[in-house]
Amino acid sequence: MSQLRFTKMHGAGNDYVYVNLFEEQLPAPPEKLAPLVSDRHFGIGGDGLILITPSEVADARMRMFNADGSEAEMCGNGLRCVAKYVYDHGIAKKDKLTLETGAGVLSVELETDGNMAKRVTVNMGEPILEAAKIPTTFDESPVVNQRLEAGGREFEVTCVSMGNPHCVIFVDKADDDLVLKIGPQIEKAIQFPARINVEFIEIISPTEVRQRTWERGSGETLACGTGASAVCVAGVLTGKLERRILNHLLGGDLELHWNEADNHVYMTGPAEEVFSGIWPVPHGVPLYSQLA
Repeated sequence: MSQLRFTKMHGAGNDYVYVNLFEEQLPAPPEKLAPLVSDRHFGIGGDGLILITPSEVADARMRMFNADGSEAEMCGNGLRCVAKYVYDHGIAKKDKLTLETGAGVLSVELETDGNMAKRVTVNMGEPILEAAKIPTTFDESPVVNQRLEAGGREFEVTCVSMGNPHCVIFVDKADDDLVLKIGPQIEKAIQFPARINVEFIEIISPTEVRQRTWERGSGETLACGTGASAVCVAGVLTGKLERRILNHLLGGDLELHWNEADNHVYMTGPAEEVFSGIWPVPHGVPLYSQLA
């Protein structure tokens, strides 16, 4: 039976199984492994699988697979954890790192305590607001307060891509009926050809919100960094929020700043290593002889 060496990490409760491909080799294709390791009853448990690999253009590369095996372009919470892993495990012992993602090369700054990274600030880059590039089939760009029907109800949605697509909806109460029933319907709505992540947002003040997320390919997650970044942008576009906000997610808090000077969104938050181990790959999983 083949084995997989892994590290379990989370950023504000958004937890993934991380594999260091600087040292390890995958025993099976990542799209096959991701659903198995993500299973919280029969696997390791997590929102997906993240691979930390060598890069020709950055200190390291992140590849992120959702719990259903689909590959996503970016994950803000995952990126903070990759940065912590790269620093803590000596892959690149620098307070400022560059990390390659499906959304391009992003820069991160680490707040360290001795030999460990405690908090990470990620330059999430510029938001993508053009409808076709998000992608969505809405005619208007930017997609702000557009009407969308789901579950027999009508919503005003604002769409932003932070390397992956997000649909932000401001609501009075982000309850289970909205997140767990309406969320998956909007994820697969015809207006979103690549599916979409859905954020339901309660406004506490112009500088503070509460977020629940239905994440494309994973279901509800305790946090979503790209989603929190999209919320900051959507709040400014709709006139509901200021450019600096504190976002309370189910798994913890994130600080966001959509900088008017350079048009980049900056996200600051925690990254935690939970445990490491060796997982026996079940029989029947196709073996994988080379890196993806």
